[in-house]
Amino acid sequence: MKKQFTCIVCPNGCEIEAEVENGQVISVTGHTCPRGEQYVRQELTAPRRTIASSVLVKGGELPVTSVRLTKAVPKDMIFPVMDEIRKVVLTAPVKAGTIVLHNVCGLDSDVIVTKNVDAC
Repeated sequence: MKKQFTCIVCPNGCEIEAEVENGQVISVTGHTCPRGEQYVRQELTAPRRTIASSVLVKGGELPVTSVRLTKAVPKDMIFPVMDEIRKVVLTAPVKAGTIVLHNVCGLDSDVIVTKNVDAC
């Protein structure tokens, strides 16, 4: 069976085709860099995603700050990770780069702040 992908790894956006038989990747064509082939193989065997979200900030100039994961997590773990992120409430001041959840859901990925929020 042939499957079509648009690579999201780099700005080229290659249209990639993968031939899959019995759950095995037979061939990958259409990529212009090695990362495209790696992306498609991962999508077919164990898809992973990063998450960007926001968390509440008490006493800050802004009511929320943005956060992201340091490493992609298995696609089927997005909702459990988001459940943990929703529980986080920070107190201003908040500095970008601060880890707010270490090893979230045991997935070897941290949730870090990406925007400073000063106290008001």
